[in-house]
Amino acid sequence: MLYAIGDIHGEREKLDRLIATLPLEEGDRFVFLGDYIDRGPDAAGVVARLIDLSRHHPCRFLIGNHESMFLDFLGWRKSWYFGGDAFLANGGDRTLASYGYFGQRDPEPTRFELPPAHTRFFEGLELTIEDGDYLFVHAGLGERGLRSGDPAYALRVSRPEDLLWNRTTIELPHSLGITIVYGHTPRADCSVRWNEPFSIGIDTGAVYGGPLTAIRLPDETLFQVV
Repeated sequence: MLYAIGDIHGEREKLDRLIATLPLEEGDRFVFLGDYIDRGPDAAGVVARLIDLSRHHPCRFLIGNHESMFLDFLGWRKSWYFGGDAFLANGGDRTLASYGYFGQRDPEPTRFELPPAHTRFFEGLELTIEDGDYLFVHAGLGERGLRSGDPAYALRVSRPEDLLWNRTTIELPHSLGITIVYGHTPRADCSVRWNEPFSIGIDTGAVYGGPLTAIRLPDETLFQVV
């Protein structure tokens, strides 16, 4: 079975409890939808837990807009990394604190070094993941691609800004023949965004007091902890 897990945002304790509730069996796999860091109390602990989990189960990790901002803030260079000037205003100070950044004698983003295993984790983040009848993105797709009927074309014409930030298209009906599973946009009541067969949104506001959510696929069973 495949388990997809929504936005964690530094909530290490919720992540631990959620994984403990899953009826995992040999061969089960994970996809994580991004936003592991910022706003919550233990971003570094979340990354460490994900690295450990990947040693025991196959895991794939999307990049979220918060990782994009973080890596841009640190001076990393890739077309996916942007918005670093907004990093601190979006809870990035808690991520930096969890990594001991403010304990440096002379804090400087471009000189700051993450632990080597964490560097490899962030370098390995993906923009999109396709698996069977499901397409995983952090935020959304560009509207032109969403209406094309061709998943490969939809991904080709969707910009990183769409994949990491777009909140306007993800609940639109489409003819891609797959279900999009995404995070990024919690409801005010922190519930799952069911829009079958088109999309399922599983950012349920864990860092705002809502549950942290996993969905098991293909039977689409939910697991949540609060």
